[in-house]
Amino acid sequence: MQSFLSEDFLLRTETARRLYHEYAKHQPIFDYHCHLPVADIAGNRNFQNLTQIWLYGDHYKWRAMRANGIDEEYITGSAADDEKFRAWAATVPKTLRNPLYHWTHLELKRPFGIDGVLLSAETADSIYEQCNQLLGTPEFSTCGLLKQMKVQVVCTTDDPVDTLEHHQFIASGEFCPAKVLPAFRPDKAMAVEDPVAYNSYLALLEQAADCTIVSFRDLLAALQLRHDYFHQKGCRLSDHGLEQPYAEEFTGQEIEKSFAQVRSGKKVDQRQVHQFKTAILLELARMDARKNWTQQFHFGALRNTNAAALRKLGPDTGYDSIGDFELGRPLARMLNQLASEGNLAKTILYNLNPRDNELLAAMAGNYQDGSVPGKMQFGAAWWFNDQKDGMERQINALSNMGLLSRFVGMLTDSRSFLSYPRHEYFRRILCELFGRDVENGELPNDLELIGSTIVDICYNNARDYFDMV
Repeated sequence: MQSFLSEDFLLRTETARRLYHEYAKHQPIFDYHCHLPVADIAGNRNFQNLTQIWLYGDHYKWRAMRANGIDEEYITGSAADDEKFRAWAATVPKTLRNPLYHWTHLELKRPFGIDGVLLSAETADSIYEQCNQLLGTPEFSTCGLLKQMKVQVVCTTDDPVDTLEHHQFIASGEFCPAKVLPAFRPDKAMAVEDPVAYNSYLALLEQAADCTIVSFRDLLAALQLRHDYFHQKGCRLSDHGLEQPYAEEFTGQEIEKSFAQVRSGKKVDQRQVHQFKTAILLELARMDARKNWTQQFHFGALRNTNAAALRKLGPDTGYDSIGDFELGRPLARMLNQLASEGNLAKTILYNLNPRDNELLAAMAGNYQDGSVPGKMQFGAAWWFNDQKDGMERQINALSNMGLLSRFVGMLTDSRSFLSYPRHEYFRRILCELFGRDVENGELPNDLELIGSTIVDICYNNARDYFDMV
């Protein structure tokens, strides 16, 4: 029987163990999508304690604690940090077979070196004290952690109105071992459902772009100015968090009318909303294509499902879920429109509903054009799917429908500087799948062939695809 979290964790065959230890383990990390707070990198922050770096903002842990009957006071409330940590530690033994159990102990093992000790109510105080002492050292500052984890590139998630001052500061110095670049996330520029919030956002966009936005044409001009600004600061990625693709028919006159209606503070109907989102999404995609950026589409999140919790705690507090939106037909219309114009940029498609794995993997193949290896990507298992079963299903769908060998690999999609062991988790799962196929006679026993493919998926493909290093 293999011990828990041993050096051969998740690696059940000799071939899998060799693939991981000889090829995957030591590859650097190219984190092309995350939500790390760039101000913390610019300030090379040392967190005061384990709660601050590990529990603040972590929806996965919050959801588990609520399910375990923990009062909100010890989750997002005003309880002291040590009390919150004890509440989490008491929850961990109840997370058996939830991916949090693996992640928690992997993140204690690397980088803190805590091995062979399980987090629980009984071990909480000693682990908390040990980690807090390390967090005060240079090796455990934000930049120190990136160095420990061999992170080569970090792409944060940034609104068009962001000044990018922290990115500029990082780029001007040599204190951070990773290249830290922004990614353009214009979701708020599409959110016309709420005229009050939308007009408030446009005021910020006017200020950032130093222009006046009266018409839809003005809005596009402002976004183009910010797109240009982001490009000057090294941005080569956009990202969109959408319920579904938008491909509603519209005329320019209809869009201008809807925009004027929203600017006057009046709500628009559902068809107008979809028309507007279609129009602006196509224009943003064209901007990306002109600059040879990569565009990312995250589909399928059903957000803010608990109205009472939203009123009390606000958004992004752990009350989002998997949605069941239509993807196939509108996505095909959207991609076909861009491809017909010659404006389809490199594209990564992510789904939150696992039922859509094969759909997106197959759809990506419809728009490969030979210009770039793996131009259309079926993205890494995301959010509710970034666990062992979800990663295996994503890898298998891509293997069956496309070229796994051209996959750009794992990302963290996290707000925590302790999430980088997820790359190790992914790499172990990847090597286990390949190793099993080799030992079953389904792939050749050619370690160099398989090993070079592993290295490509872990690092080389992302390096070449994004061309940021």
